[in-house]
Amino acid sequence: TMVREKYKHFLTIPTRWMDNDVYGHVNNVIYYSWFDTVINEYLIRAGGLDIHNAPVVGFAVDSGCTYKKSFAFPEPVHAGLCVTKLGNSSVRYEVGLFGADDAPDAEPRATGFFVHVFVDRATNKSVPIPASIRAALTAIHV
Repeated sequence: TMVREKYKHFLTIPTRWMDNDVYGHVNNVIYYSWFDTVINEYLIRAGGLDIHNAPVVGFAVDSGCTYKKSFAFPEPVHAGLCVTKLGNSSVRYEVGLFGADDAPDAEPRATGFFVHVFVDRATNKSVPIPASIRAALTAIHV
């Protein structure tokens, strides 16, 4: 079972009116934008990633999500992040999405994974993860 303590970094993400679908809950595709948000916020803030000028950037190559319980606007999402595999040029993240009012021992409403391969921006060829980013990823590796 995926518990909150597994995740080493958290970001609160607001839901938006437009996230709700005709069934009255957040549509499944929005969850992937939350994965992107928590991962890239962490890379920028903790890893010093310069998204505009960095010579090395992370490209998404694989992702997935398991949905257990829905979210609905206007409730905020607590997105938990950890790294489960750290290679030379790639990293696998796991994300757990919790409701702001969920009990501390509640399971995530959704769990997902996301794989980045770091590439040279000019050539799109994979390269080793830069030291500052590797340090940030190591800090949340479980």
